[in-house]
Formats: sequence, structure tokens, C-alpha cells
Amino acid sequence: MADQILDNDSEQELKERVDQAVARGSALRIEAGGSKSFYGCPVEAEALEVAAHSGIIDYDPAELVITLRAGCKLAEVESLLARNNQMLGFEPPHFSNKATIGGIVATGLTGPRRAFAGAVRDFILGVKILNGRGEILNFGGRVIKNVAGFDVSRLMAGAQGTLGVLLELSLRVLPSLETELTLAREHASAQDHIRWVNELSAKPLPLSASMWYQGQSFIRLSGSQQGVASAVKKIGGEQVADLWTEMREQTHEFFTSPDKLFRVSVPQTCEDIFRDHAQLIEWGGAQRWLSGDFDLAELRQSVEGHQGSVCAYRGVDPESLFFHPLNASILTLHQSLKSSFDPAGILNPGRLYREF
Repeated sequence: MADQILDNDSEQELKERVDQAVARGSALRIEAGGSKSFYGCPVEAEALEVAAHSGIIDYDPAELVITLRAGCKLAEVESLLARNNQMLGFEPPHFSNKATIGGIVATGLTGPRRAFAGAVRDFILGVKILNGRGEILNFGGRVIKNVAGFDVSRLMAGAQGTLGVLLELSLRVLPSLETELTLAREHASAQDHIRWVNELSAKPLPLSASMWYQGQSFIRLSGSQQGVASAVKKIGGEQVADLWTEMREQTHEFFTSPDKLFRVSVPQTCEDIFRDHAQLIEWGGAQRWLSGDFDLAELRQSVEGHQGSVCAYRGVDPESLFFHPLNASILTLHQSLKSSFDPAGILNPGRLYREF
């Protein structure tokens, strides 16, 4: 079945390109499918194309682990897993049929299941990378119980290629779920929704997604037929059509507005601090989307008071800092990591922050 996915080992060609860049002292912009190129600060550098580096290295469905090259198309990998009644537990967004596994890990983006199943990093068992010295390094492994000490492989989730070019990934996969359905209930305020979802989350219920928009709460139940049916009786509400694909792919009507779009991360139980603004809430309150003409600096200062952060997701001045500014100690730690993996600063410089 793995032969449905293009097998092409470009490791040595990629290493040669990085070696040449190191020798010249020139920067490289890592590119794959391009589906998430908007996510982060623009990089002015020579392109390093990695999408052709594709193929399944190892996959035994009984082990619930797949090892593959980073250029594998996400849709093709999910099709392969589905044929074996398995799935990627973090429900990654595609945004395009060109999306790759490496791009998913590099950006760290996850879908509606994130709050209930875990983030991308929680499913990474091992990686092979090409660092900024032109060295090929392996971290972690291909089995679930393999981590001891500092788990370097998980650092690659969300690193945007600033620590190394992803070559291979070993990911834990999950069995496919027997059934799923969506329930809706009216909640006039976001605060009522947040309280309700967090109360449900404390109970042994098969929750796998939640969302609040324009006075309506939506939750998804996933699991066995019997377990989901039992949960429906306990929770109540109206059964509605699936809306989670359009949430994952951000084709829901909220995301089609031409206004500026901000992603706010706050503690799940944080009060509704945006009650007078257009918003959509996911993950039981931990992820809140805002649409409108906010002043980015003022918004960030306000959210910091609630132990949160703001991503300037869309429509904001490209000169603005895309991700929330780091405090001095965390910035120093990031710069130290960058220096260890990429001392000359040639890999995606400025993609995350201007300092590295």
C-alpha cells in the first residue's frame, strides 16, 4: 500500500545544497508544498525545495507508528492510514492538496481535536534533520517507549525549519474511531460556553472538539457506537451536520471575512475578555479567534494580563511581528538553541522572530 506514495530519496542533494550555503554564508528559505507559507514572517533568501524528498520508510499498522520522509503529501499519508483503519490523532489542517507532513510538523498547526487528543509534538517519536552545519542528525526513534531525557525531536514541532531541515519523521498514529456526531446547544455568552465545555471535559465523555460562534455551542463526540449514544443521552442538545472539516480547513464563514484576523491563546478557563467583538472560540476556551481592526500592540498588552499571547494571523501589517514577542529569558533560550543547531543562521532566518 505504501507504493501509492512517491518514493524519492533526496537526502544527499539537500545536504549538498546546505553545504554550499554554509560555504558561501548565504541563507536558505525552506519550501515544501507552500500551503502554510503565510504562517510566519517572510524570509528573503534562496529557496531550498524539499517537497520531492518523499516515501514511506517503515509502517507496520500493528505497531501504530509510521516513519516517512518529510515531503510526503499529507492527503496521501492520511489515505494510507485510513486503508488500515488508522489516523493522525492531531487532525492537521491541509489548506491545499500540496500540504506535506514536514510542513505540518514545522508549523505545528493542529485541528479541532487538539484540546482532547494532543498537539503535533505529542505524536512525534523521532526525527532525522539536516542542521545548519550540513550535518545529518537523528533524534528519538521508531517505537513508542523510546524517550529518555530531553526530547530534542519534539523541538522541531513549530520550529518552522529554523533548527534544521526535516528529512524523516516517526509519528505515533491512532486507530480510526467507530463513529462521530455533532451536538449543538444555545449559549448566549461565550462565558457560558466555556463553563459548559469545561464541565463536560471533567467527565468521562468521548469529547473530541468544541466550538462557540454567534450564541451557539457545538461539540463533537467520537468513539464507539455505544459510548457515543450513551454520551448523547447524558448531554442532550440537537444533532447537527459535521462542521469540523470547515473548521480544520478554516473555510467556516467566520474565516472568510476580509477583516484582520488574530489568534489568541489563553488559559482555558480565562473569562470572556472579547465579549463585545466578533469572535469564535475553540478548544474549550484555549484558542480564540478575533476579527476586526485591533491595534496589535494594545491587543497583546491586554492579553498578556491574562497570561495569553496573540498571533497576527492574517491581514496585519507585514512589518509587524507575526508571533507574540518573547520575554528576555525565553528569547535568550531560543537564540541559544538556534546557535546550537544553526550557528551561521542560514536556515529560515527571521521566520519566527527577527533575532534568529
